[in-house]
Amino acid sequence: AFKPTAVLSVPRLWEKAYNSAKHKAAAEGHGKIFDRAEATAIAYSQALDTGGPGLMLRLRHALYDRLVYSKLRTALGGDVEYAWSAAAPLGARLGHFFRGCGINVLEGYGLTETSPATNTNTPEAQKIGTVGRPIPGCTIQIARDGEVLVKGHMVFQGYWNNEAATKEMIDEDGWLHTGDIGALDDEGFLKITGRKKDLIVTAAGKNVAPAVLEDRLRAHWLVSECLVVGDAKPYVAALVAADPETFAQWKADNGKLETATITDLVHDPTLRAEFQAAVDDANRAVSKAEAIKKFALLGEDFTEMGGQLTPTLKVRRNVVMQQYAPQIAALYDDSP
Repeated sequence: AFKPTAVLSVPRLWEKAYNSAKHKAAAEGHGKIFDRAEATAIAYSQALDTGGPGLMLRLRHALYDRLVYSKLRTALGGDVEYAWSAAAPLGARLGHFFRGCGINVLEGYGLTETSPATNTNTPEAQKIGTVGRPIPGCTIQIARDGEVLVKGHMVFQGYWNNEAATKEMIDEDGWLHTGDIGALDDEGFLKITGRKKDLIVTAAGKNVAPAVLEDRLRAHWLVSECLVVGDAKPYVAALVAADPETFAQWKADNGKLETATITDLVHDPTLRAEFQAAVDDANRAVSKAEAIKKFALLGEDFTEMGGQLTPTLKVRRNVVMQQYAPQIAALYDDSP
């Protein structure tokens, strides 16, 4: 059997592992136990950063380690000592969950143009929810508009035979403009909040970072991918794609025809309630003005073959917005 000791992946792997474990527990009638184990794992991990867990929390953690956490570790091979996540935000909730389960997923950051890493958490210096401190030789600066700037020996010299593109990327002072929005805390840990070009400005002038909502949406076991929209619109909305595997299980659990598609069930009240729960959970992470007001359930998942995802499983926002322009327009058809 494959038993890796180290895992380097995109966040989607960790989201899938969490969603699969949560749904498996619910399908076996152990959903409430998993929910309590999840809350305990997160609380335990958070306590590690604030003086350590108390006696009762340690006892609960030991109990759920036997019932839940050990099984999750076994499902991932049982021997994982080091784990890293990069290419997109993992999110503090999943980071704390996995560390509480005994799998410490360290987030890092970088671009192809930075060869590739600029920041990483380490077992000795970690803040969940950040991508860590700069690696030796790297300097990070935050521009006035919040963009993350990088300088150091890891920055590339330029694009081949494309001086204009190089000048757009690297300014006259040698700072590489990443296009990402972020912030440095007082200990030098970098937190990425979104892409500069992806920032949504609603008709009311409210700035919305879609990554915050999208990360929370993808945490739901039925959600595979999503896209938050609302630029120059009266409110924020979302396109949501179901996970084909968990959707098949949902149909079996809810007495639906095995051959039924998402399109067939798009108006099914039970199914929509599941996705509304995902939206409601995501909205709890933002203010009322940033919350998702409407969502469209798509008939198919985003894929690399379909052009909606990059090879590293990032959503191609422009492609999705073009392909699903009618669905987006319908979300605002009856807007005031």
